[in-house]
Amino acid sequence: MAGTKGEKYYNVFLKYKIWLVSREEENILGDGKVNLLKEIDKQGSLQSAVNTIGISYRKAWGNLKKAEEILGFSLVEKHRGGQFGGTTTLTDEGRNLIEAYEELHKEIDETIKKTVKKFFNHINDFK
Repeated sequence: MAGTKGEKYYNVFLKYKIWLVSREEENILGDGKVNLLKEIDKQGSLQSAVNTIGISYRKAWGNLKKAEEILGFSLVEKHRGGQFGGTTTLTDEGRNLIEAYEELHKEIDETIKKTVKKFFNHINDFK
């Protein structure tokens, strides 16, 4: 988010990230994990998802397991074997978490956009 075109601070931007952490400051969920979960849902495979995103399988699996442990529910289900190998699918809770996170993110984005607009209007009055 930036100032309004033509104003003094047009090239000044506010950047922010949103993520959920435990009381102990362990990462639970943010844009990266949401993208991973969406890619798993799309491809039906953790291996394909990590290849697309460009992270290691071990890191992704560890992060998902840690998030599940903290949240107290499963995000994904692994199905072993078969002619073409196993699959990984999202649980209903995993899908619901993505939906809730995206709704939260949208509301925060809208609030921050309004607040940043007021901020830039205020500082544009500086001489």
